[in-house]
Amino acid sequence: MLQSAAPKPCNQPTQAYRIEGLWRYPVKTLAGEEIHSAHLSMAGIPGDRIVHVRGPEGLRTSRRHYRLLGIHGSLGPDGQPLVNGHAWNSGEALALVRAAAGDDARLEAYDGLERFDVLPLLVATDGAVNAFGHGIRRLRPNILIGGVDGLDEIHWPGSELHIGEAIVRLDSLRGRCPMTTVDPDTLERDPEILRDIGRRFNGRLALNAEVLQPGLISVGDSVDHVRRSVGKG
Repeated sequence: MLQSAAPKPCNQPTQAYRIEGLWRYPVKTLAGEEIHSAHLSMAGIPGDRIVHVRGPEGLRTSRRHYRLLGIHGSLGPDGQPLVNGHAWNSGEALALVRAAAGDDARLEAYDGLERFDVLPLLVATDGAVNAFGHGIRRLRPNILIGGVDGLDEIHWPGSELHIGEAIVRLDSLRGRCPMTTVDPDTLERDPEILRDIGRRFNGRLALNAEVLQPGLISVGDSVDHVRRSVGKG
C-alpha cells in the first residue's frame, strides 16, 4: 500500500509593506544612530554592538546604568565606533562612560554573535509602535516596518521578510526590560511604561529576527511578508 507523502512547507501569498526606518547601535547599550541603508549579513547590520561597556562583574547595560542612554554611539567615516564623536578607545569616551556607569567601567571591542541579547536583529512594526504610544526610540529596533495594521506583529513569529535579495526570519516576540522606561531625550524614568507593556502587550513588543540570506536594504524599500505554512505535496 502506498503511503501518503508527508506535508511540505509552502509559502502563503505575500503582503507588501515598506521599510520606514533603520538603526544601528555601534556601542551596545548606548543610544544609537539612524541610518539610510545597510548590507545585511548573517550577523545583522554591520557595525552593530561591536563595542561593549564592561565592569569587573562583566557586561554593564543601561538596564541598571540608565544614564548610558544619554550617550550616543555612532560609526566614523573609517568604520570605527565613536562615543559622542570621540574615538571609542579615547580618554574622552572613557570619561563619558564612567560618568554614567561608574569609575571602574571600561570599553571593550567584541564582534562575536554573543554580543546580541537574543538574535542579531530586532524588527518593530508601525502598528504596534503606534499602539505603544511612547515613541520608537524606547524600543531600540534595527528595522521599522511600515504599513502594518495594529498589533498584527503578534502573529508574525515564524514568518519571513523578503527585502530585495535579503531574507529575514522573524523568530519570536521580544520581552521588554526597564530600558523602555527611560525617556531617550530627558533620561527621566517612568516605571509605569514597563507595567503598561505588561498589561497591554503581555510584556512583549517587536520581534527577534535573524538573517537567512544577506542583501542590501534601504529606507523606503518594499517588504514582502511571507507566512510559512504546511501544505500537501
